[in-house]
Amino acid sequence: MTLLRVLKAGLLSLMLATMALPAFAVQPDEVLDDPVLENRARDLSKGLRCLVCQNESIDESNADLARELRLVVRERLVEGDSDEQVLNYLVERYGEFVLLRPRVDGWNIVLWLSGPALFLLALGVGVTYVRGRSRAAAPGEAGLSDEEQARLNEILKDT
Repeated sequence: MTLLRVLKAGLLSLMLATMALPAFAVQPDEVLDDPVLENRARDLSKGLRCLVCQNESIDESNADLARELRLVVRERLVEGDSDEQVLNYLVERYGEFVLLRPRVDGWNIVLWLSGPALFLLALGVGVTYVRGRSRAAAPGEAGLSDEEQARLNEILKDT
């Protein structure tokens, strides 16, 4: 009986694990006859953002626009475009937002470097502040003036 339970549990685990895998949305009518071109199209599709879903690649999305983009990628590859030409075509048409991994050139360099630069600036300001605080004279106790000391002595004598 225990072996049967183990097998059932294993089968159930296997079924649940396969259900968690991403479901690729490429339809059979989209697949190219040439396996080399199809592999290139799949590689390109994995790096392109679905403009409807925004956090999925067009390879994973079931949106109509994602399907159209997959077809455009395949059409361009069949026409003989290189991978870079296909990406440039889509970027010209939809902007760099279509890329899941933005390029590191032009104005994007400013965006990529601004985070670390601001962190270093904040770190420098923080270190300067802490060093300044450690060098500052500690507030000492202000002694009593002569008049205050005399008054205190009088009070103490009375008690």
